Amino acid sequence: MIKRWAYFSGLTLFIAVVSSGFKPKDPKQFGRIEGFHLAENEITNYTVPTVDETVNVNFNFPFTGKSYTGFKQAVAIKESQGLYKLVNRYGYMGKYQFGKSALRALGITNTKDFLNNPHLQERAFKALLSKNKWELRKEISQFEGKVIKGVKITESGLLAAAHLAGAGSVKAFLKSNGKNGFRDGFGTSLKSYIKKFGGYDTSNIIAHPEPKVKLN
Repeated sequence: MIKRWAYFSGLTLFIAVVSSGFKPKDPKQFGRIEGFHLAENEITNYTVPTVDETVNVNFNFPFTGKSYTGFKQAVAIKESQGLYKLVNRYGYMGKYQFGKSALRALGITNTKDFLNNPHLQERAFKALLSKNKWELRKEISQFEGKVIKGVKITESGLLAAAHLAGAGSVKAFLKSNGKNGFRDGFGTSLKSYIKKFGGYDTSNIIAHPEPKVKLN
């Protein structure tokens, strides 16, 4: 009997010691861990959207697609990551990377003002498109829809390529059936611009031989 009593007493003591190891010495210690503390009068509430709520959510994100705005954004990202004040190592400036000669042709001579005037840069881009569309009017009519070197020719693609290399280089590319190509100082090819910027709606650009940009 004594041995059995000693056995059960020892077992009870052992369980009590082990159990005490899983109990916090001071419940208030949990308040020291930021993010996991709840005051005694706090109540936590967790809610999730119902099926109807998730179905009826209407996300209204802008989608420019193949519009003229989409065309401008795509060219700007490629040229400068959309930075109005960027000047590259070759001296090309602004969101659309204009050279000084191109700006002078549009009536812009103050490059400092140009870099600090986003509205002026947008007008200059549209004016240059207008000039290039005039220069390439015959080529657009003749080659649009055709495939050269595996690339479909579109008006927007040709206008973008002219922005990169000039209308003369675009004419040479088309008339040589793609044999006379062009690459800029960074190795970007005229053909890649025709492909990358093809299929955008540039119908709002009015061809003009000598467009000028209003400075105010």
